[in-house]
Amino acid sequence: MTTRIPSTRATRVTTAVAALAVAGLGLTACGPSVGATDDAEAAAVDWASIEPADSISFWTNHPGGSQEVEQELIDQFTAETGIEVEVVTAGANYEEVSQKFQTAQNSGDAGDLVVMSDATWFTNYVNDSLLPIDDVFAAAGGDTSTYHETLFDDYLYEDAHYAVPYARSTTIYYYNKDQYEEAGLTEAPTTWDEVKANSEQLIEAGVTDTAFSFPPAEDYPAWMMNNLVWGYGGGWSDEWDASAVTSDGTVEAVQFAQDAVQDGWANVSSGSPADDFAAGATSQFIGSTGSLGGVTETANFEVGVAFLPGGPVEQELVVPTGGAGIAVSANSTPEEQLAAAMLADYLTNAENTVTFSTATGYMPVRSDADATALYEENPNFKVAVDQLETGTRTQDYMRVLLPGGDLALATALQSILTSDVDVEESLASLQTELEGLYENDLKPQLEG
Repeated sequence: MTTRIPSTRATRVTTAVAALAVAGLGLTACGPSVGATDDAEAAAVDWASIEPADSISFWTNHPGGSQEVEQELIDQFTAETGIEVEVVTAGANYEEVSQKFQTAQNSGDAGDLVVMSDATWFTNYVNDSLLPIDDVFAAAGGDTSTYHETLFDDYLYEDAHYAVPYARSTTIYYYNKDQYEEAGLTEAPTTWDEVKANSEQLIEAGVTDTAFSFPPAEDYPAWMMNNLVWGYGGGWSDEWDASAVTSDGTVEAVQFAQDAVQDGWANVSSGSPADDFAAGATSQFIGSTGSLGGVTETANFEVGVAFLPGGPVEQELVVPTGGAGIAVSANSTPEEQLAAAMLADYLTNAENTVTFSTATGYMPVRSDADATALYEENPNFKVAVDQLETGTRTQDYMRVLLPGGDLALATALQSILTSDVDVEESLASLQTELEGLYENDLKPQLEG
């Protein structure tokens, strides 16, 4: 079982609405187990006897400003296969696409292939809206073994995958190389103790007033700070067990972050840490690899990137995955599902994933992709891909699978980092909130 995470910023209002949508729509998902109906129907399809549909629809929010490159790739797909694709802008962000897709289940007019983020696909799985993709993908001629395993398994639940990787990212460490040189620093930090030491040296050298920025509530702090928490041996949950959020490791990690702000070497950005960094207002931050292109283009200094720092307990597997995949609608016809799987394979094949990455800044999702030209143009991008191959870990259930979980985490972290509230007491309240969301809203649907 595994998960995945969003790389674009979205309002907490849409996240909350999506959570409420699960509570309401999910009432139809009762039975022996969630997803059982779809699994049985998928197993009953003789894919060898199915011919792909002549036309399908693709619902997307064009992640990373990808509208132009998406259309180019889809035009090539149509030229090669004869399958016409209607591209639908189904929302401005992942949450809006998910909401529209769920609403369309009642009208029968949902997309055949749809973009699903790390924090939205499970909502749709719970409501029996996604087709298990393994068999239909094989029937379409796709080879899932060439996907980066961690990225593909982000969509794995109870022995089936419900999407394939598409616009994928991790978090990575950004630092201002010019300010580092001015302060006499030669290396990026490899541990959180070194983050603190480097930050204090940057301030003491007078090259910055803010050495490090944490994200605000609307910029996914639970994703950006997952690295810190894992490094201390904590987490946001252990599958559906929320007690990890009050473990010693989590308390120590969050206390470290609160102390950093109160001691003055870090702050909580009022907007986007990526924007602050590119403008020179902060020296370091943890952000999406999907921001690499934009930050590099905007900054008037040399941008440095490095692997995420380790902690006192965990040094290596501290990199959370993120971004979006593409999923096939369970309510499309088998012919449409087969054509949709063909399109999913085409959009993410070894050549096209590099094309998409070059245009957007997301990472190539296939292990056999040749991104040499991309690395030559922006060597920092190779750092991001090397980190993907060595240090990634799928995210904690309570952040990415629990409807409303990320919102609860973000709200609690915002309060802790911007005030002097007691960290242990705040995390205890957070645990109670997460447990309530699971026990009252999600568990009854999973058990049917």
